Amino acid sequence: MVDLDAWLVALAIMLLMAVAAWLFSVARRDVSMVDSLWSLMFLLGLVVYLLLSESGGPRSLPVLVMVAAWSLRLSIYITIRNHGKPEDRRYQAIRENNQPHFWLKSLYIVFLFQGFLAWVICLPVIAAVSAQTPPGPLDYAGVAMWLIGMFFEVVGDYQLTRFRQSTTSKGAVLDTGLWRYTRHPNYFGEAVIWWGFYLVALSAGAWWTLFAPLLMTFLLLRVSGVSLLEKDIAERRPEYRNYVGRTNAFFPGRPATGA
Repeated sequence: MVDLDAWLVALAIMLLMAVAAWLFSVARRDVSMVDSLWSLMFLLGLVVYLLLSESGGPRSLPVLVMVAAWSLRLSIYITIRNHGKPEDRRYQAIRENNQPHFWLKSLYIVFLFQGFLAWVICLPVIAAVSAQTPPGPLDYAGVAMWLIGMFFEVVGDYQLTRFRQSTTSKGAVLDTGLWRYTRHPNYFGEAVIWWGFYLVALSAGAWWTLFAPLLMTFLLLRVSGVSLLEKDIAERRPEYRNYVGRTNAFFPGRPATGA
């Protein structure tokens, strides 16, 4: 059973982290740093919960390791990718659409909002570490799914980084490796990771946390992931239209021929 008091304290700490990052972003006039912070919010929430809760179960250590591996890897990758670059164009658009006083509005429409989202989506791992039941087949299936998701996310990010470093054309499109089978292997991997966490939570009896991976998948498909990224990419990269015609947007599949 989830320790509600510990979970509420975790929320407070996560929001304090968001406020501290917001203050830093105001000084820099760049809210892009929230992308590096996003995965760390999950890790912070879980660590605070484990420190305060007395209900830690047999899944606590493996789930903590899984969350830490995902969180730290993603945060480091995004931080390195964004280092020395201007504010991400997505946030530039949000800044333009929320004037005047975006510096203040960004506190709640960017930082506090993402902190609250992380707190909600993190519930499957909180429920999993709280359960006292012994691990079973669903736990192993969840770990296997998490590994598959990490493979798609890590390898996809690596291939994209190599492509950006090697290409000489601004309009070039990456359509090899995992990107041959899905236009967004990293987003697909992210979704699979959270469905893996849900299987572990399901094994622990927390079937009710189904909303969390559904919400994460929806965000990746319709809000901050695929839809947002592809909104104007064909205008910046004309070759992308052909890529769209032959390659699945999210779920990996065989590329279409003759496109």
